[in-house]
Amino acid sequence: MVGSIGVMSELTVARWEFAATTSFHFLFVLLTLGLVTLVAILQTRYAFTKNPEHLRQVRFWGQLYVVNYLVGIASGVLMEFQLGLNWAGLNKLVGGVFGAPLTMETLVAFFIESTLLGIWIFGWDRIGRVAHTVVIWLVCVTAYLSAFWVLVANSFLHHPVGYAIQGDVGILTDFGALLTNPNLWLAFPHVASAGIMVGAWFMIGVSTWHLRRGRDREFFLPTLRFALPIATLAAGAQIYTGVRQFHVFTLIPAKAAMWHESPVEMAKVQADLSAQYGPGNYLPPDWIHWAGDTMLYIGIVLAAVGLVASLFLFRDRLLRWSWPLRLLTYLMFLPFLAAIAGWVWREVGRQPWVVYGVLKTDQAISGVGATTVGVSFAIFAVLFAFLGGLDWILLTRLAKRGPGWTFWSVPSDDSGIEPVRDDLEMVTL
Repeated sequence: MVGSIGVMSELTVARWEFAATTSFHFLFVLLTLGLVTLVAILQTRYAFTKNPEHLRQVRFWGQLYVVNYLVGIASGVLMEFQLGLNWAGLNKLVGGVFGAPLTMETLVAFFIESTLLGIWIFGWDRIGRVAHTVVIWLVCVTAYLSAFWVLVANSFLHHPVGYAIQGDVGILTDFGALLTNPNLWLAFPHVASAGIMVGAWFMIGVSTWHLRRGRDREFFLPTLRFALPIATLAAGAQIYTGVRQFHVFTLIPAKAAMWHESPVEMAKVQADLSAQYGPGNYLPPDWIHWAGDTMLYIGIVLAAVGLVASLFLFRDRLLRWSWPLRLLTYLMFLPFLAAIAGWVWREVGRQPWVVYGVLKTDQAISGVGATTVGVSFAIFAVLFAFLGGLDWILLTRLAKRGPGWTFWSVPSDDSGIEPVRDDLEMVTL
């Protein structure tokens, strides 16, 4: 048994490692969800119009999606490793419950989605235009299914249902209860709209970067017109689904008390939970309301800016000045910040529980010692820094090159586009 000081030290390091790895991976997930949705819409438009410019849009944005997806898969594998290394107590007690949806996610992401994506990547000149479009929509659906299963598991941690404790092990008794968890159906639309907002603002940022430099206006102005309304609608959906999640506060009253910042309410909740679960501090840290405020205010700003920019884009009035384009480029990073703030608000808000009302966080760690966890944290930090740097470099270079070059071959159908050169000169910055 690890002493109390050692437990706290190990717990602190383990929580920081969990926060870093899950938050980092979450950014990959959101950009993947957003880009695959937009690419699927763009390819559907091409399937109907057969317009070569529409095909160029699919190929350019599609390669950015593929890069982010592949690097994101690697970050997801690392995240699973740290979950198994540091949280043996969680896995022992309820691993058989929340592990079931995680298994489903693995099957979807690593087998179905990856297989379909491979067909899409290598099927440009091998399957018909309609079939190829159907494949990318299947990739899109499986991407959201993957996120859905992760949220099934995560929602169980916030509101445990469909299980029973036999001895010292939790078993799954009602899989349907996991799928009808009220926490799940409030969180999933919020995450889905967040992904679309991130993807749309990424498209806005890249498009405005090129437009500010007068590059490929005939290509990036249509993508800006395409992405701005979607980003605005997604921001509105974010605000709506976020407000809807206030209903979750009835499931985690300490989180509600912290949001309202009411000392009277917090004292009452603390007293009620102490009477129910025994002595202890049952309130999350008081700083988390800043995470909730950050998420909310960024959503409002993005919705407002997106609406105004969409109106000024009419007759290209937005392009008369350089500063609005510069602003839209920089705002590309705000959805990522809002996503991290929202994730912090969601996860830290249920503390001190890892499974609310069932298992406390300090009871869920593996007990391997702070040194072991610290070493693993350092290794994961290096690996995630490498993956993040790799993703950033690849996305930046491909985005800056514009639509004149892509890493896959040009279709040999009736697109009317000549094959591009792929010599050393074109692939070197």
